[in-house]
Amino acid sequence: MRAMRACAERACAGAAASNVAASSTATIARTMGIATRIPTGRRTPMTDHRHPRALLVEDDAVSAAFLEAALARVPLDVDVARDCARARDLAASSTYALWVFDANLPDGRGDALLTELRARGTRTPAIAHTAAREAEEHERLLTAGFLEVLVKPLSTSETVAAARMALGLDVSLQAPVAPLRDLPFWDDTSALAALLGDRGHLTALRGLFRPELDAVQASLAKAVDTDDRAEIRSLLHRLRASCGFVGALQLGDAAARMSTMEPREGWPTFDAVLRATRDQFPAD
Repeated sequence: MRAMRACAERACAGAAASNVAASSTATIARTMGIATRIPTGRRTPMTDHRHPRALLVEDDAVSAAFLEAALARVPLDVDVARDCARARDLAASSTYALWVFDANLPDGRGDALLTELRARGTRTPAIAHTAAREAEEHERLLTAGFLEVLVKPLSTSETVAAARMALGLDVSLQAPVAPLRDLPFWDDTSALAALLGDRGHLTALRGLFRPELDAVQASLAKAVDTDDRAEIRSLLHRLRASCGFVGALQLGDAAARMSTMEPREGWPTFDAVLRATRDQFPAD
């Protein structure tokens, strides 16, 4: 009996020492501004403050950054896939409230990806985005099962409205900004309107866009030289979307015009506009 009492006394002393140590550690951590997790032997109730998740499939870095920030306003937590292969992996391993797919991806098409995922029995609502304005392209995407087709360049407000509609939430869409008659090389007003006035976001997107200009110029020059029309269409498609997000109005218009012309005929004018756009790049 005496041995049992001694054992119990040692256990109580050990527990008290542990509590003192934990209390002291927590006090020191608070003093230093450090967050700590001290195991207490009890399961602490947890409140899940996470938002529903969206899968965004977009290969262009500028477009992906814009769309990720826009979807966060829905609000949604966003996973980004750069191609169909990665999208398949994410869709198989995670549950999403919304899919947002680019129509044209490096390893396939958004409508084909949607059809493939639907065949697995997943009914996640989906919206598409594309720089193409042809009615046939939009009809093809809608027929595949997308609830809505958004046309780049997009605004934050219309992206949020489309996502909320797909999720069955209340939709509040701001009035569209009137198109500009003049096309300067750079226009902060239109870019900020698309980003709901967030200048920090605009600066970040332009930081991604600047190195893209050199890469696009070199890639397009090579594609024009080899008459690789599929590559030319792909590069111009992505560039038009990026231009809208960062306010590069004249370059976006030049890309749209070149896409309707014979490559060798449209290249000199387009190249001149691209060089001027790069030379007049806004200061940070």
